[in-house]
Amino acid sequence: MFPKNFLLTGLPGSGKTTVIVRLAGLLGNRAAGFYTTEIRVNGRRQGFEAVTTGGKRAVLAHVDFPSRQRVGKYGVKPENLRDALDEIKQVLARGEPRCLLVDEIGKMELFVPGFMETVLAALDSSLPVVATIRTKPHPFCDPLKKRPDIRLIEVNKKNRDRLPEELHGSISAFLKRMIQ
Repeated sequence: MFPKNFLLTGLPGSGKTTVIVRLAGLLGNRAAGFYTTEIRVNGRRQGFEAVTTGGKRAVLAHVDFPSRQRVGKYGVKPENLRDALDEIKQVLARGEPRCLLVDEIGKMELFVPGFMETVLAALDSSLPVVATIRTKPHPFCDPLKKRPDIRLIEVNKKNRDRLPEELHGSISAFLKRMIQ
């Protein structure tokens, strides 16, 4: 069985998000979902912003957020990921032949109500999914990595520059078959 879902894992700074961002650019309007970017002030990371492929932006976590839900020094506002999840849900509901992007299946995102259900619905759908996923063990993430419809890819310095093109080729071929 050819896997239609790709999970990118790797150490922090290995290039997982860069792969997703470049892939989104290559896919253009054939992609839906979100990626996260760092918010930096004077060279210091202050938080994370979720950016949808539709161009909506929302701060997901920040050092100044007084939230009870925290990841390290960052307070998390789970409600700020709503637009990103809605974009994925809309594509799933319409059955559009698009690639779903999720950056990432990680601690902050797992605080978001409905996030796990949306990820499972995306993976179970007929659409291809490319997501980044935490490397460390987690009760939700571990079974995802073992699914038969998943290709788990460790991103590193040797493969991160070629992965966007490789994934683009596989996904484009998959989407073409869906349309025919």
